[in-house]
Amino acid sequence: MNKIYVVYWSQGGNTQSMAEAIGEGIRKGGKEAEIAFVSSVSPQDLKDEKVFALGCPAMGAEVLEEGEMEPFVCDIENALSGKTVALFGSYGWGDGQWMRDWTERMEAAGATVLNGEGLMCHETPDEEALDQCRELGKQLAGV
Repeated sequence: MNKIYVVYWSQGGNTQSMAEAIGEGIRKGGKEAEIAFVSSVSPQDLKDEKVFALGCPAMGAEVLEEGEMEPFVCDIENALSGKTVALFGSYGWGDGQWMRDWTERMEAAGATVLNGEGLMCHETPDEEALDQCRELGKQLAGV
């Protein structure tokens, strides 16, 4: 399939900006990007997808957002085996433990996390961070 989902949750817009830049990279890589807030996507939408991206900022004590993103991740966790997933998100405190935990969780479920780690941005993504997001999108398009 030529469409790659970029599913995210964002409160202040930082992770949304990252998602949109990843979508730009996917399009530059020759594929269609479906950028979607997590509440507008069903876990069923990703069932047959081999490659997609998930984005969520660090919340609370460095965890995923618990109202929408955490339940969504739980719902897709048993169908991740053999899939390639790019993880991304912004944070304002801590050292990125939420992303390391998320990476380990996805790998334990059988997914390959693109680049072996999630892409993190401290607070609002600057142009360098957005360029990293675009590059991640191009990598996804090439999988």
